[in-house]
Amino acid sequence: MRKINLFDTTLRDGEQSAGVNLNAKEKLQIALQLERLGVDIMEAGFPASSKGDFSAVQEIARTIKNCSVTGLARSVKTDIDAAWEALKDGANPRLHVFLATSPIHMQYKLKQTPDQVIETAVESVKYASKFFPLIQWSAEDACRSELPFLARIVEQVIAAGANVINIPDTVGYINPKEYGEIFQYLKSNVKGIENVILSAHCHDDLGMATANSLAAIENGAGQIEGTINGIGERAGNASLEEIGVALHIRSDYFGAKTNMKLDEIKKTSDLVSKLTGMMIPPNKAVVGKNAFAHESGIHQDGVLKEKTTYEIISPELVGVGSNAMVLGKHSGRHAFKSKVAELGFNVTEEETHKIFKTFKTLSERKKEFTDEDIAALVIEEKVEKSEDMFELVSLQVQYGTSQVPTATVTLKNQEQVLVQEAATGGGSVEAIYNTLERCTGFTIKLLDYRIQSNSSGRDALAQVFVRVTVGGVESSGRGMAQDVLEASAKAYLNAVNRILILNAQAQEQLKATV
Repeated sequence: MRKINLFDTTLRDGEQSAGVNLNAKEKLQIALQLERLGVDIMEAGFPASSKGDFSAVQEIARTIKNCSVTGLARSVKTDIDAAWEALKDGANPRLHVFLATSPIHMQYKLKQTPDQVIETAVESVKYASKFFPLIQWSAEDACRSELPFLARIVEQVIAAGANVINIPDTVGYINPKEYGEIFQYLKSNVKGIENVILSAHCHDDLGMATANSLAAIENGAGQIEGTINGIGERAGNASLEEIGVALHIRSDYFGAKTNMKLDEIKKTSDLVSKLTGMMIPPNKAVVGKNAFAHESGIHQDGVLKEKTTYEIISPELVGVGSNAMVLGKHSGRHAFKSKVAELGFNVTEEETHKIFKTFKTLSERKKEFTDEDIAALVIEEKVEKSEDMFELVSLQVQYGTSQVPTATVTLKNQEQVLVQEAATGGGSVEAIYNTLERCTGFTIKLLDYRIQSNSSGRDALAQVFVRVTVGGVESSGRGMAQDVLEASAKAYLNAVNRILILNAQAQEQLKATV
């Protein structure tokens, strides 16, 4: 069977989803889980875009050993230089360099003639060849490009040293039949095409990203690019988990396979959802909570008699299973540490001690902890609590049907100075957020507020996700607590801290440039 390489761009294209801004620790946690999932190539970010992205890509490249780590670069020397500095210590460094090839992009964005675009592309590949052993070249907006020109530029970048040619459906415009025909055209009209790997990168604007990716495989693509849960710009990217499972279930048709460890899918999906704050729709293929639910009486009857009547994917295949070990008040440190490792988290002894201490405190009020609870707890303690500008010290809310909701909040800033304020609101959450505005001194606009429980039961831990804007900058945040109002305060403060940290990094970068 033909081997298809999986190129994961969750940490680059996926992070470009509106309101998502992962920090370095969060990116590393996702990278480690992607490595366990078995992706072949991991696009860790855009090194030239910011100091924070550069550092995150560099750390991931130095940490990940079982797959190739890459970074994005425009067709300019400074981008390529930054990418090499960030990736050079990796086990198998490669560059992903791109340039637009459609008439509309060349005319309005690049303001270059077709000949100038070819010259720029060739020069960038030749320059990158001085550093990188592997170079992937992408024709941005390839699916709205003129095929003779696309063939011409692809042939020349191959001659210049490109090893992988990516044909992106950048705006999610094409359909499977047309997309397959582009691959067939290039295979028939490009000299040297047999010496490179053809790659597909599809967006989901018309809901055809996965179908287009599979069509590319049918027509000779040896690499598929996508993200976990299909997150990404606008309507998102092709879902890698859907492609991996589709090739497995329909191997009789596609005759292709991947290195994806299918039983790591659910774990990976949940981690990405938690860290990005992007909820998985219940009806999402492969990983949605309803993917294995059978409501219809006819379906239930069939499944009870023979699962394959209505279930083509078993829950166990993608890592959905029952908890063999439930943690609670009497669980010991060893059992807790084993569960954290089983969930795929890399924690130090010091971190384990802190997280276990929090777990024991919570277990006085909460009887049982599910995998979801433990994962949320590790994320809350390990990933979130670092470099915060403001820390929540205490929260008190007064509410009654005949009273005006009032919140009193105490924060600690970076100088360890306590800041205390009180404010009212139309409801308890609004009162808390009005008070936090006073404490931080920033005007904050709430764009989205969502709450969910990790598990069933009255003692379930609450998780709150928010999107806010501060000074025109959009950010997302999350918070977890047994109390909904405390979780709401933590989520709001988390979003503000992220923006403040990004602003501080930007100022440092500006000073370094000056």
